[in-house]
Amino acid sequence: MMPERDGYKMLLPKRVKYRRQHRGRMKGMATRGNTISHGEYGLQATQPSWITSNQIEAARIAMTRYIKRGGQVWIKIFPDKPVTQKPAETRMGSGKGSPEYWVAVVKPGRIMFEIAGVSEETAREAMRLAAHKLPVKCKFIRKAEEVSDNEISEGNA
Repeated sequence: MMPERDGYKMLLPKRVKYRRQHRGRMKGMATRGNTISHGEYGLQATQPSWITSNQIEAARIAMTRYIKRGGQVWIKIFPDKPVTQKPAETRMGSGKGSPEYWVAVVKPGRIMFEIAGVSEETAREAMRLAAHKLPVKCKFIRKAEEVSDNEISEGNA
């Protein structure tokens, strides 16, 4: 059962091996999840960032509300990294804080959402509304564009 916050279900792992993680680095471009695999249109990140489960949910709601249950939406990112926080006005030391929320690490080039079964203008507007809910700059892409880019790069090599 997923925990609920403010009436909606949050994305988070069922269980994890280690409760606390290092922050890590967001170097380079996305090497995985950078192609459209399910839908016809996608929303691609152009900046690196952490995206919280609440932001993912807000973007999903914005998209599904706009397309009015016509078409299908895929969420291609999952918040699997715990972010810890210490309580306010706590003295230094006494260990790492407790996990407060979950984030998905997104690098440039990562496709975050996909959509199918709607017209391009509907998909473009739905993705625009979703992009406003996210802390990264995004780009709307088509499946046809992506295939032609790959073919061009293979031809030149």
